[in-house]
Amino acid sequence: MTAAQVAVVGAGPAGVAMAVSLRDRGLHPLLIDKGEVAASWRRRYDRLKLNTGRRFSHLPNRPYPRGTPTFPHRDQVVHYLDRHAREAGIKLWLGTEITRIDRHDNRWLLRAATSDIAAQQVVVATGEQHAPQLPDWPAVDQFTGELLHSSEYRNPESYRGSKVLVVGAGASGLEIAHDLSAGGADHVWLAVRTPPNIMLRSMPGGLPADWVALPLYHAPTCIADAVARAARRTSIGDLSQFGLPIPDEGVFTRDRRLGQSPTLVDMDVIDAIKNGSIEVVSAVESFDADKVLLADGTKLSADVVIAATGYRRDLTSLLGHLGVLDDNGRPLVMGKTAAAPGLRFFGYLSRPALIGHFGKQAQRVAKRIAMELSAGR
Repeated sequence: MTAAQVAVVGAGPAGVAMAVSLRDRGLHPLLIDKGEVAASWRRRYDRLKLNTGRRFSHLPNRPYPRGTPTFPHRDQVVHYLDRHAREAGIKLWLGTEITRIDRHDNRWLLRAATSDIAAQQVVVATGEQHAPQLPDWPAVDQFTGELLHSSEYRNPESYRGSKVLVVGAGASGLEIAHDLSAGGADHVWLAVRTPPNIMLRSMPGGLPADWVALPLYHAPTCIADAVARAARRTSIGDLSQFGLPIPDEGVFTRDRRLGQSPTLVDMDVIDAIKNGSIEVVSAVESFDADKVLLADGTKLSADVVIAATGYRRDLTSLLGHLGVLDDNGRPLVMGKTAAAPGLRFFGYLSRPALIGHFGKQAQRVAKRIAMELSAGR
């Protein structure tokens, strides 16, 4: 059995922010992941980049290297997180899946196939994008075309000349649809059930939109929604005729109610919708051999279906028995407040400039953990 002062489960942006903050407090965290550092970033599509500017999206006291673009690309983010996860003072265990966490003899016992871990403190930071989620569509197993989750998509090379249906109107869905249309796909549909709140990644002049989004996040919701709605009309225009009307529920209201971020994209994605390169259609209802049946009765002959249908937290099997999750498997408390003595959840939220927010919050959580350890807790 391995002993640790603090075990951090999950080496994504939240977990790495937590590990470096603990290290800065003079502690020696054990950072654990079943895959690699920044695994969720590594497996995403090639054109992925941060939705928010690097100034607001870095780890505590660790800015991106000079020369990094305003919106760092996938591989730059992966390299950045990987480098800091390997700082001196952090013990990194990769390829180690924690299957269960229990309280035992006033310590936390983390079960793993290779070696159990006994820790005084545990921070669970596996993230909101832990496990890809595919809808249980009727007759989907009878579909004769190719079906994949967006986490498996890399680039349009394999789909040149194909008819592709992308399901889901989040940022990944719209960006993948644009990538396909620009990369030689014969036809690209975008299936939308709920019209998204769309915002541009950058404002005129290239200034990151989070310069405005961050102050709005702290403003009264009704004011923030009104400003975001006006900005959408001015910068994007009315997309109703293309199947993407402005939702009745505002950007910040929806975020607070569902934890659902707006769809942040570049203007070239909007242009692809306006010029017909991406055809917006209604939601998927079921499958029939080589056809996809939509909610409005339309049948599409798609060669490929890419489901940009999100992820699940998947925390229940790990610690659902401890009474620290709600009925939806979401942590009851997060951040500085311990869910149980010496057990915390970190990183399960949605907001602008999320990596930067993780950095600030991680410093506060690390301070609290250091205080508890020094007090013998």
